[in-house]
Amino acid sequence: MWKSITFSVFIVASVAASAQNADKLIIDLKSLQKPNWTEQELQNAKLITDFVQNLMNNHNFDYILERYNDSSYIQHNRNLPDKITGLVGFLKEFVEKYPDYAYEVKHIYVDGDYVIFHSHATLNKEDRGNDQKGLNIIDIWRLENGRIVEHWDSIQALDGFMRFYALINGGNIRNSNGVF
Repeated sequence: MWKSITFSVFIVASVAASAQNADKLIIDLKSLQKPNWTEQELQNAKLITDFVQNLMNNHNFDYILERYNDSSYIQHNRNLPDKITGLVGFLKEFVEKYPDYAYEVKHIYVDGDYVIFHSHATLNKEDRGNDQKGLNIIDIWRLENGRIVEHWDSIQALDGFMRFYALINGGNIRNSNGVF
């Protein structure tokens, strides 16, 4: 009888955990990996995939601060605060407004210490997979000795709401780093 009860509790807990994560996009590095990457490039892609998965999809900000908070992180998106702490602070506020924000990686490119993600970001669950909604984003990270040290991006709003949002929020310069 105890085996039946224990098994039932395990099944209920597993289903609950799966349901809780069902709405989160998972970056499938294996399907996006290129056969010509060196072992170091693969390690760089894994590191950025972990970073992006936990930051953009899981919204696991404590993990990001614990694992990636490095004072050498230079943010080249002028609308975001500098450093990992600035990025996390910005995204914490952002996901309070848009808790269903998700970042679907479409392509990954790696060239030595540079990792590039081409992604589709959406604010609402119902917009996921709709290439007429959300944002088209190219992110570039530079790594040095296994640490993320720089980030650039290019963002294209895909629909009227996101163009309006970008217009309203696009003028606030929050760091003194150049875009190049």
